[in-house]
Order: sequence, then C-alpha cells, then structure tokens
Amino acid sequence: MQIWTCSPQAPDANQQFTLTTTPGSGSSSAGKDSVSIPITAGSAAAVTGNLLSLSIEQDRWLDWSGNATQNTFFFNCLDNIVQITGLAPLIRIGANSEDHTNFDPNVTGVQDQFPPPTTTVPYPEATSIVAGPGFYQVIRLVDVQFALWLIPVFSGTGVTWGVNFGGANLTAVFLETQAIVKAFASSAFTQKGITLDNLELGNEADLYSGNGLRASTYNVQQYTPQWITYATNLTNTAKLSSSKTRIWAGAFAESSHSTTGFSPQGIFANGILNSVPGAFIETISQHHYSGSFCSGSESLLQDLMTKATIRSNLASFTSDVAAVHAQGLNYVFGETNSYSCHGAPGVSNTAGAALWTLDYALYASQIGATQVYFHEGIGFKYNLIQPVTLTRSTLNGSTLATPQAPHIQPQYYAAIIIAEAIGDSGDTQVVELSISDTRLSGYAFYESGSLKRAVFINSLAYLASTTTARPSTHVDISFSGSGTAPSSFSVKRLVINHADDVSNLTWGGQTYETSTGRVSGTLKTESGTVAGGIDIPATQAVMISFN
Repeated sequence: MQIWTCSPQAPDANQQFTLTTTPGSGSSSAGKDSVSIPITAGSAAAVTGNLLSLSIEQDRWLDWSGNATQNTFFFNCLDNIVQITGLAPLIRIGANSEDHTNFDPNVTGVQDQFPPPTTTVPYPEATSIVAGPGFYQVIRLVDVQFALWLIPVFSGTGVTWGVNFGGANLTAVFLETQAIVKAFASSAFTQKGITLDNLELGNEADLYSGNGLRASTYNVQQYTPQWITYATNLTNTAKLSSSKTRIWAGAFAESSHSTTGFSPQGIFANGILNSVPGAFIETISQHHYSGSFCSGSESLLQDLMTKATIRSNLASFTSDVAAVHAQGLNYVFGETNSYSCHGAPGVSNTAGAALWTLDYALYASQIGATQVYFHEGIGFKYNLIQPVTLTRSTLNGSTLATPQAPHIQPQYYAAIIIAEAIGDSGDTQVVELSISDTRLSGYAFYESGSLKRAVFINSLAYLASTTTARPSTHVDISFSGSGTAPSSFSVKRLVINHADDVSNLTWGGQTYETSTGRVSGTLKTESGTVAGGIDIPATQAVMISFN
C-alpha cells in the first residue's frame, strides 16, 4: 500500500414523488460560488460503468463468492450496479495474501492460517493459503456444486487473478496458473461469457525488501529480469498466445516516478515490454492509499475528505500515467482505499468516507485511470460491503454482543451515485468543473457528447460534535460553448446527518442499508431551475439531471 501526508427491488423502490423546494433548507448560508458547465463534451475523458471496481483479498475469497451456496448479499450489491449501468464492477482477486498462496490438488477448497486478531487489525490477512481446485472453480458457480449467482454479474466481463511471486517458487507459479486457467477454460465459464481477463504476478514487490520476501537490497533492476523469468513460466502455462487473457504488471505500493526505481518508468527502462511476457501486458496497475493512521479522529476525517488532498495525492501519478499511455497501455489503480491498517476507525467507515470515495474515483478518471479498484477484505474498516456475518468489532477487535449481519457501509453509496451519473449509454464522458470553493467539487457527464448530468460534492465535514448551524454553499450555474442550454433540472441528494455517522444515509430518499442489500424506500427528487441555482449543505452530494 502506498502512504501519503443486493432479489428484486423492494416494491416501493420505483415509486417517486417530486418536491419543489428551496434546496438545503434548514442550513445557514456559508458561501456562494458559480460554475460554468460546457454544453458539449469536447475532449472530456471517456468513462465506463465499471470505473469503480473492487479488489478483494484473496485469502477469504470463498466467503465473498459463497461456497456450497451463493452469497446472495454480495451478489445483490453487485447486481444493483448492473441494473444501473449494464456492467458489473470488475473484480481483482489477490492483494497481500496473493503472495502467500500455494496450490495443492489434494486440498478441498482452501486451507488458511491466520495470525491472531489485534486491536489495530481485528481481521488480519492469512499468512498461509493452500488452495485446491475448488478455490478457483467457485467463481463459475454452476450446477455441479455451486450456485449460479455470478452468471448475470460476470457474463461478458471478467476477473483479474493474482499469482504468488513473493514466494519465488517457479513450481508454485506453474501449479497455481494451471489451476486458474483450467477453471476458466471449462464449458461452465465459456458458455456464460465469464472470462479470465488478466493474470497478475506478485503484489507490491517494491515492499519485498522490507517484509522478508527478498534481500534488503532488492531493487527494480533485480526485480524486472526475475519477473520476466517467472512471467514467462506463467505465459507458457496459461498459453496466452492463444488466449484473450492478458497480464497486469506493476502492482507496486509506491512509485518512484523515475526510471531508476519501482515505477512504470522503471520497469519499462529495464526492458519488461521487450520480453516474451511483456507482449501480453495490457494494463499497468498502481496501488495507492491516502494515508497511514490506525486510530481515527475528526481531524483525520476532514483531511481525508478535503478536495485539495485528493487532488495532490492523485496528481502525483500524472507522469506515470503519461508514461503508460505512451506505450499504448491501460492504467488502473488496482488496489486503493482510504487509510492503512484496513482503514482508520471512525474515519474509513463513516459517511464522510463516502464523499471521499465519490470525489476520489471521479478525479482518478481525470488523470487517465481506466478503473479504480477499492480494496475489500472480510471485516476491513474501509469496506464498501461487509459480505458475511461478523463476530468481532471491525474497529477494535472486541467480541460483539450480537453478531453483525452482512451489510453495506457508507462508501457503497458512492458506487451507486457513480453508476447513476455514468449511466448505461456505453458512450459517457466526464469532465471536472472549475470551482474556486476549496470544499466544493463538481463533475459534468455527457452521453454521445451531450450534457446529461452533473455531480457536486460539498466536502466540508459537518460532525456530530458540531454545535453551530450547518453551513451551505449556493451554486449559480451557467453554460459555455455552443448549443441549447437547459433551463431546468431534477435533483437527487445524498443526505448525511453527520460526516462521522456510520449509517442512516439516504440517496434520493432511499436506503441500501437493508438485510438484502437491495434499495428500499420511496424515491424523492427535487425540481430546480438554472436561474435559481442550487444549495448544497456541508457533507452532502447532489446529482442534477438536466431536462
């Protein structure tokens, strides 16, 4: 990690009523700003409905997928996105436990060894994973011994699966790759269009010198030829020359942004693209976390949400993105989230983190990232989705008096808003809007070049401890460029009581905090006019759809 300073919808889900209101009523005015929105897309970045995707810790993959039976809650949460965009979030299965996984054909499912939980890390990753064929085959979930739940989600899309490079064992790479490819080559997969899009060899190799997986002097000049040797084994085993499967390369925790250290530029300079496996590299993956802190605080929450911090963190990768694009390759943040230690308690699991997720993912599209994979693990504090019943607190590891059933966390609302903003046209572009307010972000969305929607995010943290009236910013809207400017719009709001709340958010009056992960409640929208502008209270996001 990089360190920087859901069954059908509820019966009432489609009922709707519209309010004509003064948006943000009950808030005190704290400021006024104006924004000019281009009427046509121009050179705005193309974006797909799976911009926000998921990286899942490999050790407990079976808990996410379901083993003998489907994990219906996780399926519902993914299918909510499918219903909006027509695309499922892409899934990367790997991360830290990727480099602790070995294959044994005699094992049924998987055998994990976990260190004891701690106050800081209540749900640690496994230090040893021995996987059998069923561990890889479960993703097909067909009528042999698994449910059919992934078929509507994964049909026509794919998976990135991580292979152990940290163990420096060629035999392990061969056996693991063979098992993965065999599973995905079965008719159960191919008939449903479920594909192995990518293989990833190794996780955060730039940290190997400090975690005991390589010598303390390990550098990119040593890494690249060693990776080529192991990736050649992987390439031959997977028969990539006759396959559509490709390779993710990089997956570094940090970037030197130079040709002499661990970075895209560093591996390019050392010849990775000129190698046999290099010909199959289609995507460069970078990992990034916004900070390191293992005890939450209000000030840390505001730091996470701050517009300038999000931009400075991500903008540091612009030279890397340019270098990757110059090679004709895709650039993704293959593992990312808020703070290390699986998130900071009272910060990563809060409503404020939902606003951070929304702004972070959308801004990543502006620097050239194709997807942003938010990392998930069982019981991690920064999860969008907690897919299984938890018996320990995610915040301090204490035993829960009442086990906590599967549930979504506030960040999940960001996934829904992004999906709705992008839509299902298959031809969407997004551009960040120029706004002088240091707490207000905005993005405009276009379909086939025409303006359709805009999202605004007020990242000023309104906390439960705040005793003053909730401030609000009024935004005057104008348009630039040629074309017919809209005069009215409808509004959906992400209503948050306090930035440090961990529940009770609503999006357009509806909630996803249900036992099934499906939306519930009556849809509520407001109507507004361009001449009247819009009010956006602190710690709130809005989406306006132009009429």
